[in-house]
Amino acid sequence: MEKETNLYVFGQRLKTLRKKSKLTQAKLAEKLDVSTNFIGMVERGKRNTTIDKLFKIADALDVTLAQFFETL
Repeated sequence: MEKETNLYVFGQRLKTLRKKSKLTQAKLAEKLDVSTNFIGMVERGKRNTTIDKLFKIADALDVTLAQFFETL
């Protein structure tokens, strides 16, 4: 259960930062070379991601990893 909770919290943070960056799921997916479905699943806490993609996500959102995780 804890893993699902962590994934959900991560996904909500991703969604918040994505919207703050004024990116749609489709635009973020394009920047990351992943599907829009993947972004949606991560945001809903239904899919995990890799460290490599985490660095790409932070870059696409123009934040550092520390900034990404600062409110978690």
